[in-house]
Amino acid sequence: MFKKILIANRGEIALRVMAACREMGIATVAVYSEADREALHTRGADESVFIGASEPAESYLNIGRIIEAARQTGAEAIHPGYGFLAENAEFAQACLDAGLTFIGPPPQAIRSFGNKTVARKLMIDGGVPVVPGMVEPDLDPVRVAAHAQKIGYPVLVKAAAGGGGKGMRIVHDPAELTAALTSASSEAAAAFGDGSVYLEKYIARPRHVEIQVLADAHGNIIHLFERECSIQRRHQKIIEETPSTALTPELRREMGETAVRAAAAAGYVNAGTVEFILDEDGRFYFLEANTRLQVEHPITEMITGIDIVRRQIRIAAGEKLDLKQEQVTARGHAIECRIYAEDPANDFFPSPGKILYLKEPVGPGIRNDCGIYEGYTVPVEYDPILSKLVVHAETRDDAIDRMKKALDEYVIVGIKTPNAFLYDVIDSKPFREGKTLTSFIPTYFPSWQPTLPDRETAALAFVADAMAGRRTTESAAAGPAEIPLPWQTLGHWRL
Repeated sequence: MFKKILIANRGEIALRVMAACREMGIATVAVYSEADREALHTRGADESVFIGASEPAESYLNIGRIIEAARQTGAEAIHPGYGFLAENAEFAQACLDAGLTFIGPPPQAIRSFGNKTVARKLMIDGGVPVVPGMVEPDLDPVRVAAHAQKIGYPVLVKAAAGGGGKGMRIVHDPAELTAALTSASSEAAAAFGDGSVYLEKYIARPRHVEIQVLADAHGNIIHLFERECSIQRRHQKIIEETPSTALTPELRREMGETAVRAAAAAGYVNAGTVEFILDEDGRFYFLEANTRLQVEHPITEMITGIDIVRRQIRIAAGEKLDLKQEQVTARGHAIECRIYAEDPANDFFPSPGKILYLKEPVGPGIRNDCGIYEGYTVPVEYDPILSKLVVHAETRDDAIDRMKKALDEYVIVGIKTPNAFLYDVIDSKPFREGKTLTSFIPTYFPSWQPTLPDRETAALAFVADAMAGRRTTESAAAGPAEIPLPWQTLGHWRL
């Protein structure tokens, strides 16, 4: 087993990986940029290494500096988390070339699944159903228009590399196609360094269902059931749950077996996710595969009791999976809400800034993978995710009620968050009824506004700011801090 692991990421996912390492007795190394000098993940590691300027290209996307940090600290392996270099085959290869273990799949598997058109061809050859569409990327408007006519409108322009909703456009009219190609390609090039795009048939009213897989280097592959990820904004997930309300036991088994077959076709090793589009008739199609840990992995951990990050590390260390498919069981229902620094009342526009007050929810069945603290300034340079709020309960209705309680108790003052929006979604009748299609937000919440008046929000911020200022003033006036005596802190008590 490894003695020291470097986490090539930041925020809540870096802290999540560190927690698993700590439980396994493995030392950790954090890397940080100029913008993250005061970030929580730099404090959670045994060692921290500065790797460059705030711009991702100068720090978290700089392969050379990350490899050098591992060498300097004596790390034996690198965990990439998700985002940044997590699905970069060149990074995985650079780790291997430097004598470091990459905690993820082999470079070739990343390449195969990382390019969506290559992955589509691989899945077709492996007998996995795919959405009708192009098998090669193309930017020529004439040729792409011909493909669109053959596929039939509406079509979906998609980046061949990357994910997270970047480089994706829905086209309903042939007159919109050229502009969609240009804008999607430009966005993909900026996000992934690759502007290649292709077309797929746009399937109306689908669900987005993914299957978690684990594969070792000895040919053993299992799945850990599904996650329903249909509640999305701008093609990016914000609420996930498991199990899906749309799957029968038979469909669950079929999709799980198909995901295992897809992983085997690519020679996959480590943790990964095979994503499917599920139509209203119960037909499913391969969408893409994520060759990394997913943001929503905690809900699978909650229902199965399997620590996926620990499994990643053990697989990377060469261990065999000690689980057979029939040994994997699920219990209860889990829901995750992604907490971002963003304004849902303003088209989910990012909301960086200083956190003036923070109160996290606690209680049975509540888990909050959090990367912030009171007084922390959320930077503008990176994805604005703050935490992953997860609940687990015996039934879906109980999980919904528990999530409502958790969101209601989660207070973040100083920046905008989607907590009130997420509460309204979770509390809505369509969500309760399981009508969780990818069109859920534009259908049921097309122009959401908070019910809490702005003046009340401002009052809360003012009170929190005043309290923070009072504490600072009182501390300064009191001089050097003194350790309070027990009877000064216990309140009213008697023997």
